[in-house]
Amino acid sequence: MKVGFIGLGVQGKFLAINLAKGGHDLMVYDVREEPLRELASAGARIARTNREVGQHAEVTEICVVDDRQVESVVLGAEGVLQGATPGSLFVIHSTVHPATIARVAELCLAKGVEVVDAPVSGSEPGARNRTMCYMVGASREAFDRCHPLFSTSGSNIFHTGGPGTGIRAKLAHQIIICINMLSAFEGMQLGIAAGVAPEVLENVVHGGGAQSLVADNWQKFNPGRHSVGIFYKDLRVALEYAHELGITLPGAALTQQMVEQILRLDRP
Repeated sequence: MKVGFIGLGVQGKFLAINLAKGGHDLMVYDVREEPLRELASAGARIARTNREVGQHAEVTEICVVDDRQVESVVLGAEGVLQGATPGSLFVIHSTVHPATIARVAELCLAKGVEVVDAPVSGSEPGARNRTMCYMVGASREAFDRCHPLFSTSGSNIFHTGGPGTGIRAKLAHQIIICINMLSAFEGMQLGIAAGVAPEVLENVVHGGGAQSLVADNWQKFNPGRHSVGIFYKDLRVALEYAHELGITLPGAALTQQMVEQILRLDRP
């Protein structure tokens, strides 16, 4: 398949490498030269604009940071939509506001291009190890077209429903994982301050009702300094969307306030 990939960050770079290893005719673009060189070594073609990716690809995957970047990549003067042909698919992996997905999808559909919202979970380790989870909002036909691409990086590929449902599932997922981080942080903080060895606490949590993926691996859980901004942004989007739905998420709000403390490198 002729595939495009835009956004070769910590996570996107390895998703793209997996596509290249999967034998797809891959063209990539990023504003930074270093990941482009890595992808060229993996066999990918290198574009010089987003538009050029659109001209090449049947399916373009987009993995950038936020709403502004998604809109710029897709709708900008040299955006991927400017080069795309009718019948193409744009897959948005970014965690953005559902309204952004809807707005971009409407403008793309006017030109015969379908948008698939397919946020992912797993971060860099998941992309490296091909254990990603995909939450895919799309028509059944679009989901089936994308499935072989997603399977290069993971086997947990869920069709969440029609367009727009993938990002809604991802926001719910982020709330749960972030509040898990808060609970593990506070529980481990208390146990270690009380003199219990961290490895003993991990064993206790793993064997008891408090078991979670985050707590099981608390000593090794280090998503990196860059993740502070990502988690903060994701929680901001979730809280804004919750406000629009007329619901309150006090746990998510507290976690957002504490996310830098929770993710600090010297945490207990």
